[in-house]
Amino acid sequence: MNSNKSTARIAGLVYLIVVFTGIFYLMYVPSKLFVWNNAAETFQNIRNNETLFRLGISAGFICYIAFLLLPFVLYKLFKPVHKTWAVLMIVFAVVSVPMAFINFGNEFSVLTLIGNDAFLKTFDAARLQSEVMLHLHAYRNGNQIISIFSGLWLFPFGLLIFKSGLIPKIFGLLLMLGCFGYLIDFFVGFLYPAYNETIIAEYILMPASIGEIGTCLWLLIPGAKNERQFSLT
Repeated sequence: MNSNKSTARIAGLVYLIVVFTGIFYLMYVPSKLFVWNNAAETFQNIRNNETLFRLGISAGFICYIAFLLLPFVLYKLFKPVHKTWAVLMIVFAVVSVPMAFINFGNEFSVLTLIGNDAFLKTFDAARLQSEVMLHLHAYRNGNQIISIFSGLWLFPFGLLIFKSGLIPKIFGLLLMLGCFGYLIDFFVGFLYPAYNETIIAEYILMPASIGEIGTCLWLLIPGAKNERQFSLT
């Protein structure tokens, strides 16, 4: 097996871990437990399904540890294409990881609030439910900030794919579009909150999702081409 294919498949495997744990942590668990307009129901859901909530946090840790490793494996593959863009890819990706770990603190606070510590007996039910929702909203806000860098790293990554010819260029295009999708989603959603209720908000991240899953599977199964077409200057 040539070194390109070997490196690509390692990257694909790490990427697959990121994808599966990320979907579980960021999508599945919140869809089962969080009711954003109902603090009492959300509190009860988490208390009744604490194991699922803890599994979600654990998956999040695995996701971001894998995501910390991923750009360094990709760097080995794409450094010969253009070192500066490959370094930017690492920087934009790695910046998001400590932010994510800090954001986990909000979920740990939720675990404290649904617990049985003696000091919690001084809080009535409504206060506890409101505190839980406050931390969950802080967690969601943290994820929105992290999403800026989830988008930014996709541009150099997509550009390297597009210019290298190591895997199909369509994935590179989708990733670059995905970068702008993340940025539009954050800034328009922040400046015009009503945007989040529009149909555009539902689909704006679709290019990123297709591009990332497609790239992951291509790296893992066919792998990267051996020949390289370097034209990025």
